[in-house]
Amino acid sequence: MEKSRILIIEDEKAIADLLAYALNKEGFHTMAVNTGSDGLRQIETFNPQLLLLDWMLPDMSGLDICRKVTAAQNLPIIMITARSDITDKIVGLEFGVDDYITKPFDMREVVARIRNILRRIQQLDRTLEEGPDVRIQLGDIEILLEERLIRKNHVTVELTPKEFDLLITLYKFKGKVFTRSELLDVVWGYDYAGDTRTVDIHVQRLRKKLDLNAWITTVFGVGYKFEKQVDESHVFND
Repeated sequence: MEKSRILIIEDEKAIADLLAYALNKEGFHTMAVNTGSDGLRQIETFNPQLLLLDWMLPDMSGLDICRKVTAAQNLPIIMITARSDITDKIVGLEFGVDDYITKPFDMREVVARIRNILRRIQQLDRTLEEGPDVRIQLGDIEILLEERLIRKNHVTVELTPKEFDLLITLYKFKGKVFTRSELLDVVWGYDYAGDTRTVDIHVQRLRKKLDLNAWITTVFGVGYKFEKQVDESHVFND
């Protein structure tokens, strides 16, 4: 079985080496670099399946890397930071961060969070593979499930992995009202340490990127649901 590839971008070499050593022992294939520019190069050559990213780097901010990465591909990102302020975390979520690990950290927590994100992606991929349908049409929005690709008016729209997973979860259970806590459990995992504002931020981003206000509606005091629309095209095959 192929090992999951983890790229570590951390300017403190001792921390980067510790993470690489511990994750290799846990069965991951790791690459560690100490600058943002090296990290961006390794994203292209190493082709990681998850990114462990330090907030503060010597040559650029971790948020700058998030912006570049999420504009180009669906790569899960866990931010490693000494900053614990909720405002900083919300800013990170706006830039596409999937989860946070605060320094000092326990390696068991790091491993658990990595496994949680990778497991969620694998579970969703298996769910999508179970049926013959590979494409969803919602008005001018086309969702290619196997490629995890979204097009609006034939133009590709980049979503973060969590944005994509949230959209597919809501779509799969059209008409069901999800509480924010339920969406945290389903999409982020029961052990996710964030709060329900994470869901609100991701819903806002989906609505903005895809103009989904008529599809994803707020149930005040409860949460969100994906509306059953009379003009919705059926899921169909290539």
